[in-house]
Amino acid sequence: MAAGELVTLKIKRQDARDAPPRWETFAVPGQENLNVHAALMAIQRNPVTRDGKKTAPVVWDSACLEEVCGSCTMIINGRVRQACAALVDDLEQPIELRPMEKFPLIRDLAVDRSRIFRDFGRVHAWIHLDGTHDLGPGPRMAPALADARYELSRCMACGCCLEACPNYGPRSDYVGAAVVNQVRLFNLHPSGAMHAGERLDALLEPGGIAGCGNSQNCVEVCPKDIPLTTSLADTMGATTRRTLHKLLR
Repeated sequence: MAAGELVTLKIKRQDARDAPPRWETFAVPGQENLNVHAALMAIQRNPVTRDGKKTAPVVWDSACLEEVCGSCTMIINGRVRQACAALVDDLEQPIELRPMEKFPLIRDLAVDRSRIFRDFGRVHAWIHLDGTHDLGPGPRMAPALADARYELSRCMACGCCLEACPNYGPRSDYVGAAVVNQVRLFNLHPSGAMHAGERLDALLEPGGIAGCGNSQNCVEVCPKDIPLTTSLADTMGATTRRTLHKLLR
């Protein structure tokens, strides 16, 4: 994009969760390698709409600016993704920005993703180590297993898979692919496997693995290319075996 060429952004705005929504259009100067985050920063510095109306700065979340934290996730031209990784040159204008719809709105493009972390808690997405004594170097992990777990560990809880999932939302208690993936990640860990049954039991409760409708939207939008459908299939098999084991023992 040539320097000085204008970039047009059409943004859905809402002052609070119960306030009426409105659309505002902005024009900011373009520059080489401009991303949506930088365009929003330009609006923040000079919050004036394209037709010259003074307005409040646009609110959105951001932190790492390199597609690691997941906080700047929003819907950009109809697709859920991160503002920091969305280059203006790759987007059709006007660039339409909307907040994710599966999470409670805070304001403008900022939403409350805390449900994701509560659901991580439901499935015990951690390794149980109390740290009160030296456990030594820990169990060895085969390179193939380490590589497989690294793929799963790249999840940044951005919410893309949940936003795209037709079975996830405010009227559903389904935990979603990101949470199921965490179960697989920690159950594959040599130490985490000691509590694999607890995680699988959590997925057998209401809102668990049975909520998946196998639409496979999650794997299509994951910015980290995590094999979410593989995690879902693997965990479905594990929960089935867990159920049969409990029935037959």
